[in-house]
Amino acid sequence: MKDTLYCIGSVLLSLLLALVSLRYITHVWLLAFVYSFQIHFALVAIAGCLVLLILRRHWYAYVLLSIAAMLLGHGVIMLREFEAPPARAETPPLFRLMSFNIEHENVSNAARIADFIIASNADVVNILEAAPLRPHIARLSGTYPYHIGCGAETNECDTLVLSKRPFVDKKVSSLGELWRNRLTRSAIDFDGTKVNFLAAHLAKPYFDDFQTDELVDLRSAAGAIDGPLVLAGDFNSAIADPHIQRLMRRAGFHSVFPEPATWPIRAGRLGIGIDHVLARPPLRLKSVERIEDNMGSNHFGLMAEFAVDG
Repeated sequence: MKDTLYCIGSVLLSLLLALVSLRYITHVWLLAFVYSFQIHFALVAIAGCLVLLILRRHWYAYVLLSIAAMLLGHGVIMLREFEAPPARAETPPLFRLMSFNIEHENVSNAARIADFIIASNADVVNILEAAPLRPHIARLSGTYPYHIGCGAETNECDTLVLSKRPFVDKKVSSLGELWRNRLTRSAIDFDGTKVNFLAAHLAKPYFDDFQTDELVDLRSAAGAIDGPLVLAGDFNSAIADPHIQRLMRRAGFHSVFPEPATWPIRAGRLGIGIDHVLARPPLRLKSVERIEDNMGSNHFGLMAEFAVDG
């Protein structure tokens, strides 16, 4: 019986590790979900290998354990690769930003979300799948008199950008060919420092190669902008995904480590970060924290503070 269980477990773990390891050979969009969960699957594989060794001390279980440990270690290295030294503790934050995918069907919590935004003390707010907030735009305008989306620049309400300060520049455009008007570009002057913002909502990575095309457009948009730049939004992929890593390297973005887990909701802090707040020097991230109340959304929101290098 033990030998049978050992053989079945070995086959299943071998398949799991092979799927995770495919990222080092080729990119298969059907496995993008697996790539984002590399650390989680590596931990599962390590636990499985330990069970195999309890059943039978065989060399093959040690080989699987070694592979799983290497995948785990490289997963952590990938997440730490883009960590930048934070701004000095004594440096006051230049501005505060909220980014939150509130889910387009979350109508029953829209008023509560609007109240939270008003009370958040954020200078800039990015709301994804913002349609539930359309009836509350007038009330939000009392605190955030400037906005993009939901009738301003575009009538579509997937991406809504709210600001307490006027926009120096603003533009709405599309990413790829799947969805329209999911990229918002803006610039705001903070006491003499012009900061550029990109708010993006990417397709799910297992929708064929649509996300790959969107990331090419996003990289081009970031490359066309000079000066301090913030990129925030729902990427539907973790930074461990190979295509997200390519964007980070080529566009020069930094993140925090560890990133707060924003999905799935039921996993809590054991989930993954598919919603990101990224900065390009001379901007520095002072902090990125998760908004603990998801307010009916299938994502957790993020709150970030930024400073500028002297």
